[in-house]
Amino acid sequence: MHNKIFPSSLIKVLIVLGCLVYIQVAQAQQQWTADGNAYYSFSENGIEVIHLLEQGKRETFLSSTELIPDGATDPLQVQSFQVSPDGKKLLLFTNTQRVWRENTRGDYWIFNKLDKQLSQLGKGLSTASLMFAKFSPDGAKVAYVSKNNIFIEDISSGQYEKVTDDGTDRIINGTFDWAYEEEFGTKDGFRWSPNGQKIAYWKQDARNTRNFLMINNTDSLYSYTIPVEYPKVGLDPSGTTIWLYDIEQKRTVKTQIEGNEFQHYIPRMEWVLDSKSIILQQLNRKQNKSKIIVADAETGKSHTIHTEEDPTWIDIKARWNNGDPSGWDWIDNGKSFIWVSEKGGYRQIYNIDLKGKETLISKDEFDIIQLDFLDLTNKTIYFSASPDNAAQKYLYRIPLSGGKASRVTPAAVTGTTDYVISPNGKIALFQTSNTSYMSSGSVVALPEHKEIVPPNRSATSDPSEPKAEFFSVTTSEGVTLDGWVVKPRNFDPTRKYPIVFFVYGEPAMQTVTDNFYTGRNHLYRGNMADDGYLYVSLENRGTPAPKGREWRKSIYRNIGIINIRDQAMGAKEVFKWGYVDTTRVAVWGWSGGGASTLNLLGQYPEIYQTGISIAPVTNQLLYDNIYQERYMGLPQENEVDFIKGSALTYAKNIRGNLLLIHGTGDDNVHYQNSEVYINELIKYNIPFQMMAYPNRSHSISEGEGTGTHLSTLFTNFLKTYCPPGAN
Repeated sequence: MHNKIFPSSLIKVLIVLGCLVYIQVAQAQQQWTADGNAYYSFSENGIEVIHLLEQGKRETFLSSTELIPDGATDPLQVQSFQVSPDGKKLLLFTNTQRVWRENTRGDYWIFNKLDKQLSQLGKGLSTASLMFAKFSPDGAKVAYVSKNNIFIEDISSGQYEKVTDDGTDRIINGTFDWAYEEEFGTKDGFRWSPNGQKIAYWKQDARNTRNFLMINNTDSLYSYTIPVEYPKVGLDPSGTTIWLYDIEQKRTVKTQIEGNEFQHYIPRMEWVLDSKSIILQQLNRKQNKSKIIVADAETGKSHTIHTEEDPTWIDIKARWNNGDPSGWDWIDNGKSFIWVSEKGGYRQIYNIDLKGKETLISKDEFDIIQLDFLDLTNKTIYFSASPDNAAQKYLYRIPLSGGKASRVTPAAVTGTTDYVISPNGKIALFQTSNTSYMSSGSVVALPEHKEIVPPNRSATSDPSEPKAEFFSVTTSEGVTLDGWVVKPRNFDPTRKYPIVFFVYGEPAMQTVTDNFYTGRNHLYRGNMADDGYLYVSLENRGTPAPKGREWRKSIYRNIGIINIRDQAMGAKEVFKWGYVDTTRVAVWGWSGGGASTLNLLGQYPEIYQTGISIAPVTNQLLYDNIYQERYMGLPQENEVDFIKGSALTYAKNIRGNLLLIHGTGDDNVHYQNSEVYINELIKYNIPFQMMAYPNRSHSISEGEGTGTHLSTLFTNFLKTYCPPGAN
């Protein structure tokens, strides 16, 4: 949604939490050498190999001079590359352009390592239009997407053929619409069969999905509109089907999947290892029924091997795989695979075979947070978890055969850890962070966690600097909430201090996490502790904290209600500390947190006097269908829940000081949300302040001076309406 810990919204996580972005980007861009003992790095000198077992050793893999095409003077700027199966060719991705959230289209070049020649793929196609190019298993061909059609190009001749020819802005082959990418993390929409004889791909029919029109008033004499194909809550998703193309026979088969293609989702699809069939996950429209389906590659006929239902919703792999839904975790030579489910009360790991037989692997009664690595050689699964503290994260391992999980991260390490594990399973890049210390770049041997290379980056907080302290409170309704507080410098518990709550509150993100950036407010110009503020965040029910299924699922059909209630009741408990000035209480949040801010001001005006709401969803009926229907149901069945949980419903109750901030070019949470809310404030003669950032997206990061202006605005408003300092 509005904030995710998925790659599709990393910039939004940066806004709130800082360090998580570095971790995710490092993982997303990591490219390992074949032996798994080194990785590739991009620099002005070209592509280098960074050796992990020999500290400081790096060598040139491809020099910048070798990246200069014939007739050019400058080298190609390579974002990523692939090595052909025979190791003789490189597929280089350059001149990249942004599509929705990430730079996924651009130009592709082949570099032949034998004759040192560069040749461009897709000659005659539009510049920077190629997406997701991949070598065939024999390395003789490359397939890619251009303008929603799939092509196969013979490398030796440079000739290409179309796999599809119906691609338009509304018929999408080999990639996905806005909502699928934003909410499922799907981008690359086609797969080579392991034997190289077929290609399986998604096709989406978005012809019935209307464009949402954003308007640009500043970049030309006359304004113009920017259309975004965007399915709002209650409207049908794009029709989604899976097709199979036989390369030799030039024949296309549509898989026969039961159900209405405009009333389901297919967030995952891969080939079974024998190339005879594909396997996919189908979700119903409400996302509370999941089927695992196998379809024959020749006929397209399919059968369901596994079904799971939940009274709330079912998460897909993107939620337990660092935001990436791709790949199928095969074990037992492709006869079975790893699956994750919450049906047992916790997020646990299962083994499912191709006949649908299911075996529980992780029997410990705690949540896994994410799968980190499947080590088939040693028959081990590495995963992240934190059984005793939901704010932290450590590495665990468990045998593929099942049993009791054991912690890999040493007991002396506390806080949040992250591992980028080598494909050989023997070493990992290790990063650790807590409120006092952070380090990265360390290389450790697994599973013993022996340090091979010390960290190359580290930082320690100033002992004299106030930092986040963790606490818990139990509300009058018996709900225990975790939280953190940063107290003012020279804190005196006999005095009264203004308090600022930072809130998110929805299923997309935690705010109470133990890392080096916890308690730091990047929007505040200066130091909140020096200025005499209490800075606090509480973790309400419904956030993705590893506290069991019931904690997370309790928010179903209750966004804007149960999370807001928890925050308000938690604030009352915080007030009992005795040193909070309850006449100076502020709250702020971004996106889902912006919506929570408005709901707190509107539903509990007796608690919160000041609020700063950035890019909020003010009416849940205005957001996209995949996210909002997943957590709230279908408005055709329970529209009252959407209205009851929307901040718009409570705008008339606002009594305090409100600053509303939104980018007019926000393609995620449309500026429309703020405008309808403003109309409601006007209707009830409620004073407020407003800042619209022209053409800025959801991150409000574009344009010269934007960051400085936003933080200045934030700080001045807070100091004016929630004055700092003790009484």
